[in-house]
Amino acid sequence: MKRPTSSSLSYILPALSLSFVPPGVFGKPISRTTKCTQAQHPGPSNPSFETGDLTGWQVLSGTAFGNSSVTALTSYWGGPFNQKGKYFVDSFVASGDPAIGQLRSESFRASSYLSFLIGGGYDPVNLYVGLVRDSDGALLVSQTGMNDEALIRIIWDTSAWAGQNVHLLVYDNNSGSSWAHINIDDVRTGCNALQDDNGLTFTVFGEANQPATGSSPSCNLYAADVVRPQYHYTPYQGWINDPAGLIQWNGQHHLFSQFYPDAPLWGPMHWSHATSPDAVHWAELPAALYPPYPNNPQDTSGRWTGSAVNDSQNRLHLVFTDFTDLAFHPGATEQVVSTATSSDGTSYSLYPQNPVIGTVPPNSGNGFRDPKVFHDPTDNSWKLVVGSGDGSQGKVHLYRSTDLLSWTYVGVLFEGDGFTGSMWECPNFFPVGNKWVLFYGGRSLGWFEVGTYNGTSFTSETRGLLDAGPDSYAMQWYQDAAGRNLAITWLGNWPTSKWPSRLNGWAGQQSITRELFIRPDGGLGSRPIPELASLEQSGNAKSWTQKTVGDTAIVLGHTTTARLRLTVDVPSASATSFSIRLFSSSAEFVLVSYNFATRILTLDTSNAGYGQTGQWQPVVVPGSDGKLSLDIFLDRSTLEIFSSDGVVTSARVYPRYQESQDITIEASGHIVFDSISLTPLGSSWC
Repeated sequence: MKRPTSSSLSYILPALSLSFVPPGVFGKPISRTTKCTQAQHPGPSNPSFETGDLTGWQVLSGTAFGNSSVTALTSYWGGPFNQKGKYFVDSFVASGDPAIGQLRSESFRASSYLSFLIGGGYDPVNLYVGLVRDSDGALLVSQTGMNDEALIRIIWDTSAWAGQNVHLLVYDNNSGSSWAHINIDDVRTGCNALQDDNGLTFTVFGEANQPATGSSPSCNLYAADVVRPQYHYTPYQGWINDPAGLIQWNGQHHLFSQFYPDAPLWGPMHWSHATSPDAVHWAELPAALYPPYPNNPQDTSGRWTGSAVNDSQNRLHLVFTDFTDLAFHPGATEQVVSTATSSDGTSYSLYPQNPVIGTVPPNSGNGFRDPKVFHDPTDNSWKLVVGSGDGSQGKVHLYRSTDLLSWTYVGVLFEGDGFTGSMWECPNFFPVGNKWVLFYGGRSLGWFEVGTYNGTSFTSETRGLLDAGPDSYAMQWYQDAAGRNLAITWLGNWPTSKWPSRLNGWAGQQSITRELFIRPDGGLGSRPIPELASLEQSGNAKSWTQKTVGDTAIVLGHTTTARLRLTVDVPSASATSFSIRLFSSSAEFVLVSYNFATRILTLDTSNAGYGQTGQWQPVVVPGSDGKLSLDIFLDRSTLEIFSSDGVVTSARVYPRYQESQDITIEASGHIVFDSISLTPLGSSWC
């Protein structure tokens, strides 16, 4: 569990009383034959600020806005601003984050749809672009940013007010020092609000398009959001990060997650809870743990990451970090280990004598958190690993218990050399065959160490990354009733500010369930569990055998919710490389390519839309039979690529356009694939 920086402030989402887009509009591509043609009126003048000033707009108050807030900057620390044309408005550039103010467009008649580009801080109460009715000053609908500078398209269904005189209000009442500003550009109305200048249909983002606060999750509601994964666990609304407490108990797989329900940002941590009969299909249960001071959202004290075991009374026994916000509770111990139990898997009782570990061991000044309990066959006892660090190197402490309540400190299980970070968190420790595996989070990456263990200390023989992609952290292991070593990882990470789903009220998703194994090279490998085949809609599957691929792209299909598998005999390939385009249209795509000479698999998201951009290049080795296989899972905004040698590469992808669904393949030269299959996958919620 990693505590975010001060830039990740949390706010309570206000109750929304908005005009929501009907599911048929929100969940499907919108064409010009829809009601956008029924009410089209000109929008405000100077909609993209291409005059270079605020012509047509009026500063109502404050110093956040003025002609100097119109900027031609093209990039910031996280990449391009993505403005339309040359100029846009940024309330930071005039007087900095603490400045406040209000900016008003001229009045215009509302059309059936309105869209605009937005960036800046997340604060629904104090930072937003709003649509205001002239006649009574009513705020009809509003949208805040996502704590990123890059501009993202928001689309509102404004047909309920079509023909009425309205205006836009750009509202900055946040005087803070971080993410206390708002960006706006390219206001569009009518059919132009739905499509770009080349006729592509914008992906629909915006809280105004979401079901009302307090609605119960359902298959239809999960399906309505076109960027929400359908077979990866997500919060219905709010934020999740680390998976926690993974266990199969009384026949059910239990998935807990770090959870903040009141905003799509990190906040006072709860534990969300879902169960599954097969580690694929999930059913939501009430939150299992709540923060100790729930009435003050500014107090970030909470129940941080931990684990679960089945105790001697067949109870679900949770062991976790109790974090105390010292700004509100000076003199307290910041991070201790506590426990809670449940006999029914739904309601949980905190142990009255918590904490069960209340003293931090020496040389742990850089953190002490995320206990993971395991049964140690070397002495038939319960053991617990917990992450820590001394400011220069990460370490994992080891504790021993016979009853899960009284813990004795054993010592430092393993410590690093600084390369993998000065503090380690979310450690897991378990045997696989005749080896022991330790993995942990450090430097915002997930690392594994494979080696040997003598009951008190661990010796590493092989080190590597748990996931080669940009969006994986805080993986947690558990063993199921069949003895398989299973794991789920958080498909997110702290270094990036790219969380477009915040605009739809939620953030964070967990991976599909993976099985862990020791690879031939001694590293730790991952593969998807066979139960995922239950999602396959085989009636719509496509397959090819002995398929020849050359330098002309072949279209395999059009979908963003599917499983793509391919196998090639490397020694017989005459091509130098092959490449697959996913989430592809004329404007954007994800590129997955493999070079036969270097054995490098490249994931390139440089042209992939709103998400994090970059290249990630793990080495992927064909099997002893010369075969290379890829097993690729696409899920609307999620991509997981499993290689046959156990390498996995994960990323979140947020296309700008609804047409970005093509899947194509081509090669440099000619190559014959043994097999290619593309199978649509259904929902894990239905």
